[in-house]
Amino acid sequence: MKRAYTSTILQPILSGLAYTAPAMKLTRIACLLSLAALCSTTVLAQNSFTVGTATAAPGQKATGTLEIAAGVDAATSIPVVVVRGSKPGPVLALVSGAHGTEYASIIALEKVIQMLDPAQVSGTVIILPLVNIASFEQKVPHVNPVDGKSMNRFYPGKQDGTQTERVSYAITKQVVERCDYLVDYHGGDIDENLRPYSYWPKSGDTKHDGITRDMVLAFGLDHVIVWSDRPKDPAASRYLDNTANTRGKPAIAVEAGYSGTVQPDDVALLANGTVSLMRYLKMLPGPPMMVEHPVWLGKVDTVASDQPGIFYPLVQRGTYVEAGMKIGYVTDYFGKTIYEAHAPAAGVVLYICGVPSMKKGDTVANIGEITSTP
Repeated sequence: MKRAYTSTILQPILSGLAYTAPAMKLTRIACLLSLAALCSTTVLAQNSFTVGTATAAPGQKATGTLEIAAGVDAATSIPVVVVRGSKPGPVLALVSGAHGTEYASIIALEKVIQMLDPAQVSGTVIILPLVNIASFEQKVPHVNPVDGKSMNRFYPGKQDGTQTERVSYAITKQVVERCDYLVDYHGGDIDENLRPYSYWPKSGDTKHDGITRDMVLAFGLDHVIVWSDRPKDPAASRYLDNTANTRGKPAIAVEAGYSGTVQPDDVALLANGTVSLMRYLKMLPGPPMMVEHPVWLGKVDTVASDQPGIFYPLVQRGTYVEAGMKIGYVTDYFGKTIYEAHAPAAGVVLYICGVPSMKKGDTVANIGEITSTP
């Protein structure tokens, strides 16, 4: 009876335990898997990098837009690419198209977007290939046709300003303040017959200047303008590269391409220069191709026309000129010469007006004066 009693009473309990143990085990496993998934999601979120609507995890390349809301004028949407390398490293920002008809620089960054393999990159690259959408689409040189302002003259921007100012503010906040290094790409606009060159922004800070000097040499353009008169106030930085530099982020500006053309050599200069710079920054494998004998330009002289009319150039981009040399002239609409342009100093023609159209006050040419001690 005792055995029967014990069997009768304990059987349901033992039976329950037999079924409960595997269930509890499965529950624990499910909990652990959920926790692992949660941890993975958290780590992924921590390691991902977002600019605008583009979010890239390590080893990924993502595209999106930087959305600029409407204000006193229209909204705009700026394309953005985030390349999140598979290995840790610095954040490099590459920006072009502030002037939407400087086509070679825009196409160069389009090439860079395709070239970069996240598996080979150490760090993160933010790319804004075309800032001035309206200029590009409407083929308007120099300015944003929405508000008539140059998109490289109003940094750090204003959140409640016109479209150019709102774009500048967004780029300052979402790109400049989040990067470690920056390159601003430009070139010869529709009316600018330009030879390639870069800018070295000499600030007076020895350590910072050493980095930016190496950056321009690593980029590979052999003519370098030394700019030491940039604004020092971060709240009135004016230019994109200067906005980064005044915030302690080494930045340079580079130019290639002329008269709105897209020549393979100019595109290659900018694309290959980007790769070389990334190698200098240890973001890509391999050694950089440093310029060994740069031509330093200590001053840039602007020659402007004092008459409207038809312009005829007498020199080409890259020509070395002597002081007083005649470099072009302007006629009225009947062919009578009404203005002669002369080089104010000896130097190299960085660019000369590439079209016949000339207004009073328009730039005829920029002459770079060579210096041996930058």
